[in-house]
Amino acid sequence: MPSETLPAASHSISEWVKSYEDGGPLRGFRCPHCGLITATWGLACPRCGTVGLEEHALSATGTVVAFTLLTVPGDEFLNDAPYVYAVVEMDGGGRITGWMPTVRTVDGVVIGERVRFRPSYRPGVQFIRESEAAPTISGA
Repeated sequence: MPSETLPAASHSISEWVKSYEDGGPLRGFRCPHCGLITATWGLACPRCGTVGLEEHALSATGTVVAFTLLTVPGDEFLNDAPYVYAVVEMDGGGRITGWMPTVRTVDGVVIGERVRFRPSYRPGVQFIRESEAAPTISGA
């Protein structure tokens, strides 16, 4: 039986996630064979199995497709509870999960609501409602 060499990644999962906390963009992968865009770190396409995924920048905006209100979180977020943990379909592809520290009730967000990634020193991926995002100054 021939031995198969496992594919290597140019970075670890912890480096991938840490970049979010350092203000980096949301990153995902694109399959060169079937075109699937995924926000999940991996070495092969979850749809077709192709090895050699290409790193792909994800949009900073998306739509809430599912959420839950966490009232008893893990130790890192004890002082932040309650807060919403959401699944977000990013514009242009890829779904990613993240927390919404400004949403404290189940009525504070709805399926279909537009959100924006907000880099933070806090762990994980943070989202805020698009209406909470600072306006951009144009024509300067």
